[in-house]
Amino acid sequence: MEAAQWVSTEGMVDLMVTVDGATERDWLEAAREGDLAAFEHLYRATSRRIYAVCYRMTTDAPLAEELTQETFVRAWRKLSLFRGDSAFSSWVHAIAVNTVLSDRRARKRREARETVADEPSDLERVAEAPTKRSPETGIDLERAMALLPPGARNVFILHDVEGFRHEEIARMLGVAEGTSKAQLHRARRLLREGLGR
Repeated sequence: MEAAQWVSTEGMVDLMVTVDGATERDWLEAAREGDLAAFEHLYRATSRRIYAVCYRMTTDAPLAEELTQETFVRAWRKLSLFRGDSAFSSWVHAIAVNTVLSDRRARKRREARETVADEPSDLERVAEAPTKRSPETGIDLERAMALLPPGARNVFILHDVEGFRHEEIARMLGVAEGTSKAQLHRARRLLREGLGR
């Protein structure tokens, strides 16, 4: 496997440069022309980051692996639409977030169709978030993040972990910027409580 490093170019997006001197743009151009090896190179350079985002948003390792693969399948299909205004990794990151959110919506629709309850109170219990926390949660940020409600967790990950601005998060999640800010505030408050601070 070739070693890659990221270099900053004046006034341009950061570029991935490999040992042989090829840049991210070179790999992208080859991939656009149908070179699967070039796309595989781009995959290997970015897949860990994409998996991390999928895992943090789903808190389910097998599902995160599946969604990571789906993200790259979608990226391959849409490669001709990539304009190059940002780094390839940023573009794929946005696809990953959308893939996770689409999967979550599909799962909710399936669960809603499959939910059969004898009493209305059964439905209320299903909708309630678990409130039990283990002693380990006080020191484990990943577990504390997993206990956050999905909306708050997504905004927290995108803002505090991935570094997106509220304007970008609002666009990605299809919510108002104020909603993004409120969800971040909620996530931080819940994490403080969960971590005992």
